[in-house]
Amino acid sequence: MAERRVNVGWAEGLHARPASIFVRAATASGVPVTIAKSDGTPVNAASMLAVLGLGAQGGEEIVLASEADGAEAALDRLAKLVAEGLDELPETV
Repeated sequence: MAERRVNVGWAEGLHARPASIFVRAATASGVPVTIAKSDGTPVNAASMLAVLGLGAQGGEEIVLASEADGAEAALDRLAKLVAEGLDELPETV
């Protein structure tokens, strides 16, 4: 299983707009990805309700994981998005 641990770069955490950006990016990755707080239960990263339900705050560590083919590249891109608090999915890592 591929995994990335990253701190949330959005000051407001994964709420509303940042969660929407993240969920769109997770969906666009084309691989099933889970997201969890470092000590929590993984949830579907493509589910807006699940991501909002995490209540991840700015600076808090989250864990992104996937077992799918192509997971390494997808997780690298999602980790960059989250860590840097970007407004859109980066085209390259």
